[in-house]
Amino acid sequence: MDKTALITGAANRIGAEIARHLHGDGFRVAIHYNTSAAAAKTLAASLIDQRPGSAFCIQGDLNLAETSRALVDEVADRWGRLDVLVNNASVYEQSDADVPDVELFESLIATNLRAPYLLCGAAVPLLRASSGTIVNLTDISASLPQPGYAVYCASKAGLIGLTKALARDLAPLIRVNGVSPGAIIWAEKETHEHREGVIRNTPLARLGETSDIAQAVSYLVHAPYVTGHILEIDGGRSIHI
Repeated sequence: MDKTALITGAANRIGAEIARHLHGDGFRVAIHYNTSAAAAKTLAASLIDQRPGSAFCIQGDLNLAETSRALVDEVADRWGRLDVLVNNASVYEQSDADVPDVELFESLIATNLRAPYLLCGAAVPLLRASSGTIVNLTDISASLPQPGYAVYCASKAGLIGLTKALARDLAPLIRVNGVSPGAIIWAEKETHEHREGVIRNTPLARLGETSDIAQAVSYLVHAPYVTGHILEIDGGRSIHI
């Protein structure tokens, strides 16, 4: 298969699992990273060992507007086509509603919402040529806000809106969908009390696996009659009362 995928934030955690899964589906994968060079290169090497020429790394700070175009251009220069764009990279930071922080707001919006918007726009010509697809990683916090993370929640809610709007604007040649993870990997900053509360409010009463998200992304990549959909992978937490 000559099809290619660009995954942002793919050096570690969920992004790396998505890269491995799409590679297993036969895609060549471009592994974007910002500061995690060693992890990205190790992942790329492991994939190339399985299939020569099937992966490479791209560094870029998504907080900078020009990075989005540069990433797409590098994929085009390397492989001449793009079939799948996965906007996975994200910044997860607390915000104080009593003390608005313009710098924090702009940083979160830049990475979590502006970068996917710019990447989608930059990728449109290649994706139209391949009848490709976009998958955006949102978050359950977009609809179930987490206390103390107002700006993060807003950025993810905006990404859901962007996903649905682009699905309308880019149809019929490009499909645009989202995956909304629940609790998959704990952030170090989350307290024991918070973790207990999340599990208590999750009907399946456990964390998900990174493979759950990767499988959901793969499904949407291979689902030709699905667009404008947000697939919730949250152990039922979104229906908890």
